[in-house]
Amino acid sequence: MERARRGEVTSAMERVAARENRDPEFVREAVAEGRAVIPNNHAHDALDPMVIGRAFATKVNANIGNSETTSGREEELEKLHAAVHYGADTVMDLSTGDELDATREANVAHSPVPVGTVPIYEAVKRAESAEAITRELLLDVIEKQARQGVDYMTVHAGILMEHLPLTDGRKTGIVSRGGSILAQWMEENGSQNPLYANFEAICEIFAEHDVTVSLGDGLRPGCVADASDEAQFAELDTLGDLTRTAWDHGVQVMVEGPGHVPMDDIAENVERQQAVCDGAPFYVLGPLVTDVAPGYDHITSAIGATEAARAGAAMLCYVTPKEHLGLPEPEDVRDGLAAYRIAAHAADVANDLPGARDWDDALSEARYEFDWRRQFDLALDPERARSYHDQTLPGDNYKEARFCSMCGAEFCSMRIDQDARDADGEMASIAGSEGTDLDASPAASVNLPPVGAHDTSRVPERIEVEGVTFTPETTDDD
Repeated sequence: MERARRGEVTSAMERVAARENRDPEFVREAVAEGRAVIPNNHAHDALDPMVIGRAFATKVNANIGNSETTSGREEELEKLHAAVHYGADTVMDLSTGDELDATREANVAHSPVPVGTVPIYEAVKRAESAEAITRELLLDVIEKQARQGVDYMTVHAGILMEHLPLTDGRKTGIVSRGGSILAQWMEENGSQNPLYANFEAICEIFAEHDVTVSLGDGLRPGCVADASDEAQFAELDTLGDLTRTAWDHGVQVMVEGPGHVPMDDIAENVERQQAVCDGAPFYVLGPLVTDVAPGYDHITSAIGATEAARAGAAMLCYVTPKEHLGLPEPEDVRDGLAAYRIAAHAADVANDLPGARDWDDALSEARYEFDWRRQFDLALDPERARSYHDQTLPGDNYKEARFCSMCGAEFCSMRIDQDARDADGEMASIAGSEGTDLDASPAASVNLPPVGAHDTSRVPERIEVEGVTFTPETTDDD
């Protein structure tokens, strides 16, 4: 941010401009003004820089991380690989179990996308109870994670003592893990939120390592009944003040948003954040538009995510089918990312981002031409599309067929339409029309196939963490 303010176009800005099909000066201005962030820790050598901001393509974050009951380093690297492969623009390591340092170091070393963390989790693990956390411990954890290469950190500095009584009438109270830990700390110690009290010291650490601060929403609603209440908006006002404080220290800022919001409240929530936080990028969890679908919350939240991105949210934090139920596994990561890549792309098309619809047009042309192989190649998830088609029509001859198993040859509408046009002599003009040239599209890379097209050239082939050797795609011990 400081270099952008001085008028310098950095190599990261140039890379972002290429990925977004924008002028580097446009990127520099957005970063300098705080309307966009490029999470890019100096120590994250494997990173392929990306940008988060309302003027750019909508991005998607995937949460990974172990828990006290499930998963270890090997499983987390499998989830990281799945997240990157299926198109995550960033990942957050939300580990709360064992081997926190080793898991984090392995993730940073292997990730071509920015890695985020929530340092309060490690702080409470090291202190062994929320109330035992000290200022010195908090700053030590934050500085250590910054040295390890974490690109952005969620800091729940906006939840204050005076906000806690505002949650008393809620159906689900405080549902943020970080928010609940800090609320307990304040109640036990009778003091103000230590992240708020020491926010300037935290900003100094972030400025030194170029860590982006993600201002956490510790009082986000945990059900639609609690959405847009006094507690949520009181914290948002504090986040606006903290945004300006971070900018004063040259620290990039994004602001986290609500988790459960009825459909008709979403746009107003986004617009309010943009006004209160002076246009800082909005990063939303979901939001979920209904509470009745455990096991399908990747769908209930993708509906809200589409509306949020259409209204101006810059990044969407995915939700998997396991939300509220259990720790996601790689296949859950895949399903969650598919839902959210759809939401992000749909919003970019609705917002008329340059070239965003070209991908849709190219796939539609392949579909009408019964070019099954090209349909698969252009699909958001080519493996899934090919698998579903081949379950009923697996032979190579069916890759040339003018029908699928849903309608069959006799009732295929496109085949009927083509035959009718052929009979009337209309097909020549359609066949002669030029198709969509995706190579010439002005779309950002995330709005072009394939997903997960990150530059992985700086990801090491092997790393060793605490005596265990890992590779990016496999996690066997040496």
